[in-house]
Amino acid sequence: MRHIAIGNDHAGTNYKNAIVAHLEAKGYTVQNYGTNSDDSVDYPDFVHPVANDVETGKAPFGIIICGSGNGAAMTANKHQKVRAALCWTKEIVALAREHNDANILSIPARFTSIPQAIAMVDTFLETEFEGGRHQRRVDKIACS
Repeated sequence: MRHIAIGNDHAGTNYKNAIVAHLEAKGYTVQNYGTNSDDSVDYPDFVHPVANDVETGKAPFGIIICGSGNGAAMTANKHQKVRAALCWTKEIVALAREHNDANILSIPARFTSIPQAIAMVDTFLETEFEGGRHQRRVDKIACS
């Protein structure tokens, strides 16, 4: 499935726009739940819809963007079946996918550049979960 849900607060608007253009050029359909403004907003309002899409299977992956990436990741991780990973390098992204089966990428806009963010998105979407011993650990993450 080449469908991605994306959400952002005011710190991530330019990042979101660049990522959406990049993904659409690669043939993805993108559901944009993010703000299109630089006016201050509350990130949970734009992260919960992304997490809902991933949790319900409407989208296999999500991308969320806020200033530090922390608030967005904390919000998304309240949802069952969501494993949001806060990442700031391609190497961390690869490990989040390979070892943790992350299904939402949280990008810290104030600590990465737009080209870095796009490279992280590509790594996120191209990296497979390794399974094996990592599956046992992932199975222990949920509280229910």
